[in-house]
Amino acid sequence: MTLMKNPSHPGEVLAELYLDPLGMSPIALARHLHVPRTRIERLVKGETALTVDSAMRLAKFFGTTPEYWMNLQRAWDIARARETVDVSDITPLQAA
Repeated sequence: MTLMKNPSHPGEVLAELYLDPLGMSPIALARHLHVPRTRIERLVKGETALTVDSAMRLAKFFGTTPEYWMNLQRAWDIARARETVDVSDITPLQAA
């Protein structure tokens, strides 16, 4: 199993791979997606997590899938949890 050590935040991916090449601002994208501008601005800044609602809208607009966007968020969340959640005192279940 390969672990991503430092996955990008979905907002960073959105900015670098989608918005920047198109010369599109977060505000313009928010208008296209019919969401408050602050939702996309905060996402791009990495201040908030990607929601399923936003993933659905981004997928429709960019011709991707909601799973693509949610997998970016999942990878980010797991990487952050690996840094902060201590599971060292949990003993794995042993087969009988």
